[in-house]
Amino acid sequence: MTVDAHHHVWDLSVRDQDWIDDDSPLRRTFTLADLAPEARAAGVDRTVLVQTVTVAEETPELLALAAGHELVAGVVGWTDLTRPDVAEELARLRSLPGGRYLKGIRHQVQSEPDPRWLLRPDVHRGLAAVADAGLVHDLVVLPHQLPACVRAAADHPGLTFVLDHLGKPPIASGAREPWASDLRALAALPNTVAKLSGLVTESGPAAPAPDDLRPYAGIALEAFGPHRLMFGSDWPVCTLVSSYGEVVTVAEELTAELGEAERADVFEGTATRVYDLCTAVDSRVGGRYSRT
Repeated sequence: MTVDAHHHVWDLSVRDQDWIDDDSPLRRTFTLADLAPEARAAGVDRTVLVQTVTVAEETPELLALAAGHELVAGVVGWTDLTRPDVAEELARLRSLPGGRYLKGIRHQVQSEPDPRWLLRPDVHRGLAAVADAGLVHDLVVLPHQLPACVRAAADHPGLTFVLDHLGKPPIASGAREPWASDLRALAALPNTVAKLSGLVTESGPAAPAPDDLRPYAGIALEAFGPHRLMFGSDWPVCTLVSSYGEVVTVAEELTAELGEAERADVFEGTATRVYDLCTAVDSRVGGRYSRT
C-alpha cells in the first residue's frame, strides 16, 4: 500500500489558477478521474489532496471531492489564518459535507514578500487555532523562509508542521547551503515532518536522474528520518518534467537503501499517522467509517 501525500486538482471552468503561465502545459483542467488510473497503476491507493489558491470557496470543493472519491483520504485546505474568527471558520469547514476529510491548513507563504510572515501576531493566533482544531499546518515556502518556519514551529510545540517539497531546495544550481543547515534546524524540532515531494520540478526543465536529487533527499532522510518523511507526487505539477509513474519510481530509487519498515514509513506510515487518514472503507462505499 502506498499513500501519495501531496497532489492537486483544478477545474479552469470553475476557477482560474492565476499562478499558471498562459503558455504552460498546466493551463488545463486536471481531475481525480485523470489521476486515478495513473495512481492505481503506480500502486497508490490513498492520497492527500492539497489546496492551490487562496480562495475560500476552494476548500469546501476539495472536501466534497474527497467525500465522493475513494482515492482521496485527506484534504489540506486553506483559510485566512489572519481572520479574527479563524477558529469558528475551521469548525464550519469541518461541519461541511466531507468535512471529516479536512486534515490540515496551508497558506501560500512562498508568495508572501515578508520572509517573517509566519511570525506575525495575527498569523500566530491563526496557527494556534489550527492546533486547537487538531489539524496540521503544511508549509509551502522558499529556502530563505525556512528560518521563520523554525521559529514558528518552536513557538507552537503542539502543532505539527509539514514541510512541503523539502522547502524547495536549489537543486538546479547545485547549491546546498544555507538550505541544508536551515532544514536540519527545522528537523531538530520534534513537531516537524517533511514531504519527499516536488523535487523533480526544482531540478530544472528536464527530468532529473535520481543521482541529481540524491544529495538533497539524503540530507532530508538524515535530518528527519523515515518516520518523519512522507512521499508526495506533486501531481500534476510534476508532469512538467516527469510522469506520475516516473515520480514514484524516482522516490523508490532515492529510498532503496532503507529497510522495509523504513520504506513503509515513507510511502505509507508517516502520512497515515500525521494526517490521521481515512480508510477506503467508509460511508462513500457503504461501509463503516473508520480511520487507520
